[in-house]
Amino acid sequence: MNLLSPQLLQLISTLTFVVLLAYFFANVEIHIEGDAGWAANLPTWRIEEHWLLDLLWGGRAMTGYHAYVFSFIAIFFHAPVFLTAQWSWQLEARIAASIMLFWIIEDYLWFVINPAFGWRRFRAHLVAWHRHWAFGAPVDYWLFSVLGAALLWWSY
Repeated sequence: MNLLSPQLLQLISTLTFVVLLAYFFANVEIHIEGDAGWAANLPTWRIEEHWLLDLLWGGRAMTGYHAYVFSFIAIFFHAPVFLTAQWSWQLEARIAASIMLFWIIEDYLWFVINPAFGWRRFRAHLVAWHRHWAFGAPVDYWLFSVLGAALLWWSY
């Protein structure tokens, strides 16, 4: 009797990959940013105020650092499409879900494992760059957790 279907194994593999990548990337960002989150002390351009930032970016500043990092991660997660020359709506949904879950996990880990923060300082009044909070976490976490889970479920 096989308790782990191929689809369940693929889901476990995908989620394990996402968590591992998020952990290592959180460490990279901790070494780059230190205690100054959202590239506050990096030599990069910043757009602090724009109506699109409120709509698409959770009200956070757009920085050159984040423009390139977000693009890099999106391209990285699309590697299977380029390496296999195969694409489908299900695969794109799985990629989009993985990217969403990656950013939630990576961002939370940035706080948890960052010696300058830790999970006790993961609070709205201490994290100015996350402007919108609900139930003890940034609204983005809730929105993209639900959307990512739905896309992941649909992709299988």
